[in-house]
Amino acid sequence: MKTKFYLKGLNCPNCSAKIVDDIKKYDGINNVNYDLINEMLYVEHEKIEDLHKKIEDSVNKFEDGIEVLLADNNSQKNDEEDDEKEDFKKNIIIYSFVLLMLIVNHFVDYNLNVKKIVYLALYVVVGYEVVFSAFKNILKGQIFDEQFLMMIATFSAIAIGEYPEAVAVMLFYSVGELLQDIALDNSRKNIKSALEIKPEFANVLDDKGNLITYKPEDVKVGEIILVKPGEKVPLDGEIIEGESYLDTSILTGESVPIKAVVGEELKSGSINKSHAIKLRVTKEYSDGAIAKIIDMVENASQRKANVERKITKFAKVYTPVVCAIALLLVVFGPSLFKIELREAVYRACAFLVISCPCAFIISVPLGIFGGIGAASKNGVFVKGGNYLEALKDVGIFVFDKTGTITKGVFEVSNIKSYEGFSEEDVLEIAAAGEMSSNHPIAKAIVRKSKNKININDVVDFEEVPGKGIKYILDGKEVLVGNNKIVDAEEVEGTNIFVSYDKKLIGEITVSDIIKPEAKDFINSLKKNNIKTYMLSGDEVTVTENVAKEVGIDHAIGGLLPEDKVAELIKIKEREKKLISFVGDGVNDSPVIAVSDIGISMGMSGSDIAVEASDIVILKDNLNKIIDGIKISRNTVNIVNQNIILAFAVKVLVLGLAGLGYASIWLGVFADVGVALLAVLNALRALKPKLN
Repeated sequence: MKTKFYLKGLNCPNCSAKIVDDIKKYDGINNVNYDLINEMLYVEHEKIEDLHKKIEDSVNKFEDGIEVLLADNNSQKNDEEDDEKEDFKKNIIIYSFVLLMLIVNHFVDYNLNVKKIVYLALYVVVGYEVVFSAFKNILKGQIFDEQFLMMIATFSAIAIGEYPEAVAVMLFYSVGELLQDIALDNSRKNIKSALEIKPEFANVLDDKGNLITYKPEDVKVGEIILVKPGEKVPLDGEIIEGESYLDTSILTGESVPIKAVVGEELKSGSINKSHAIKLRVTKEYSDGAIAKIIDMVENASQRKANVERKITKFAKVYTPVVCAIALLLVVFGPSLFKIELREAVYRACAFLVISCPCAFIISVPLGIFGGIGAASKNGVFVKGGNYLEALKDVGIFVFDKTGTITKGVFEVSNIKSYEGFSEEDVLEIAAAGEMSSNHPIAKAIVRKSKNKININDVVDFEEVPGKGIKYILDGKEVLVGNNKIVDAEEVEGTNIFVSYDKKLIGEITVSDIIKPEAKDFINSLKKNNIKTYMLSGDEVTVTENVAKEVGIDHAIGGLLPEDKVAELIKIKEREKKLISFVGDGVNDSPVIAVSDIGISMGMSGSDIAVEASDIVILKDNLNKIIDGIKISRNTVNIVNQNIILAFAVKVLVLGLAGLGYASIWLGVFADVGVALLAVLNALRALKPKLN
């Protein structure tokens, strides 16, 4: 079972990591993940009657004032923004007052004891929430959290007579936390806005022609909906009236509107740009394109990037180690550095305020999810941070041919005739039978023909799987198919041989059109030292010719689905590199699942292939894979920048503090200030440079 909880107000990444670890200890819990961006807790579990209470207990153990709501509870939006604005105003007034009084108390000359009382009063005003939370957590058995460390550091400063610094540090910390929360909240909003793609309503026409507004989830298959200019297409459906231009950028990242006419299938999420159109709904909302995309993106946070897992492990060690060093500094500092105990305590205070790992663990998920948001805006939907992180390291791309390297649109490119038959005769005889077939090649032959022969003249039609078709025309047996049904020599293209009355009367060459961007795309991969393979079920000659034309390094044709899996495994064992398979058909799903990163071309791809894949390209354009690689590199670079920034500043300030050259003020900057910078830097992941 899976249950989703909304943890309203949980902004602390360090606390959330502890909450997740605590929940995992309960019997019947299989897995737990927290999505910092959406404040969502995902729990995989057996049947547990008091699950909600257990979650609340774990949350309250580490963080007060957090509402634990079931994710389908609409209360998550109840006046949240108004409350946040009021809290912000209140805090700004308090912090401004404390700052003013701190300056006055420092510069005005009057009784020293009175000054100390004023400092203590100011400390209580600005720090009471931190101290109160720290004591509550101590009673729960929780130490080494941020509030506890700040309390110990400032209490120690007061104990050694550094009253102004204790107040100033607590003020600086509180202001920094406020700014960090604002930056985090803005980051969340920016990332969410990049993914705000769900249609809010559907205009349904009833039997009497009345227009009724429903939620998309309440509309049934077969109902007629009206989509007005400026509205999103709420459900997948077929146009039955009208034509218009649609903005599909939400789905594909393509900014140029496309024309849609009667008979076309539309995906939910597109925006109608010009004229009203009527659609017959073909899929329920939950089965439609937009619902699957939203589900993909929401679940992406559950698959953590490798760097995120490493940072989480590091954070669990970092705080205790720094606190231990602070204690050693107090004990051995006076003798080691020839300083007074008071100075050793002061230096240790700086260590304590630097010991929170938030700068590390807040910026990594923000950066990763920002990258996922950027990819989504560009039509590349990534199912997890681990796949986005790994995409930049792919050393080998393996492609299916039909529908991936080629358009999957067949055309008759050549006709040969024998035994006195004309080319037109061969085409019309073949087309007469192919009218009864749904195969793409059959449709290409029918499109080319002039339909001179009546389909009713065809009798005893039989489709021979993997070979072709046979039927009787004018009392004569006709065979149309590959060389397995008619013994003949292979030539370039997919050859369809036509036999009439036991005689080979012609060959029809049907060619798949290579995608116009395929050659440049393969060249781009080669420039990045990426090897390319093509595995196809098509004839060996055809496969090799297509590979040669676009520049693919290795090609293997004539493969069944299980053969593709076997070949991919051989490539993995031989090359020892990260491998991505790109395909679009039902037959591609097994090999997509076996690859390190499976990519499906989603708009033309089958539901099975999309389900099995790790990345879905909704625009049928190979260059979107290049965009995905660039976004992957940009995202990982930003995440690494944040980690290096936080680590370098903290190590530098720790070193300076240990030697007596850094104040507690600087320690607070190394904690809150660096976290704030990391959050702001993570926002850059939303705007990668793709050109």
